[in-house]
Amino acid sequence: MNLISQVLQKKRQNSKCALIPFVTVGYPSIELTTDIICMLDQKGVDIIELGIPYSDALADGPLIQNASKLALDHGIYIDQVLDLLSTIESKIDTPIIIFTYYNPILVRGLSRFIREISQLGVKGLIIPDLPIEETDYVMYLCDDYKIELILFISPTSSKDRISYILSKAPGCVYLVSSTGVTGIRESINSQISFLYNNVNFKNDKLVMLGFGISSPAQVSNILRSRLNIHGIVVGSAFTKILSNYCHNNSFEIIEELGSFCEKMKLAMI
Repeated sequence: MNLISQVLQKKRQNSKCALIPFVTVGYPSIELTTDIICMLDQKGVDIIELGIPYSDALADGPLIQNASKLALDHGIYIDQVLDLLSTIESKIDTPIIIFTYYNPILVRGLSRFIREISQLGVKGLIIPDLPIEETDYVMYLCDDYKIELILFISPTSSKDRISYILSKAPGCVYLVSSTGVTGIRESINSQISFLYNNVNFKNDKLVMLGFGISSPAQVSNILRSRLNIHGIVVGSAFTKILSNYCHNNSFEIIEELGSFCEKMKLAMI
């Protein structure tokens, strides 16, 4: 079992849920991203998901799309992300997942990219637009470099497709909580219960839940339900706090993110 699944499995054994913050690298600056990652590690989050900025981020909503655009405007591409990983590798203990789209990886070279992030300590990889029919080679490379490829299941997935994805997934799966793109939502799609029941019925996979989860109350509602979720990804809510950077200094932003992180962690219990 790879490290990402080990973390989720340990949480399951202790009847707890993992907190997985998402951060766009380079937003609002590469220096602040480094400080944020170190703060999240110190706060004891379970996994950190780092997004590589991309100009055609189809799965992302306005907040994260804007974060990607501004990071790209600041010259943050794969090389800069790798430099960041090199900087933080010896400073943190929290395992890292990289979130990126397929095209930038293809341009760089699949084998080269996966080898590079593995050498810098990355333990997981999410490619939201990776066609399930093309996962075999990517999975082979990830297995070779001890990286867990995490596959998506969405509310629009058919039962047959869910079954196929589960048969391919090496460990955990990423369950998308609602249709559409990422973003802050008032409530989580009720269809998630139906979808999760199908996932749970077909396979005992470890499950990360994401898209639209933005408050401790939502986390508490999810955990009070009968859904056996093992990790919750929170991205847009963190990004919204960072969007206030132009009005506040970096110390205030780090403090606000840290306070929000603590509240989300308490909701996980």
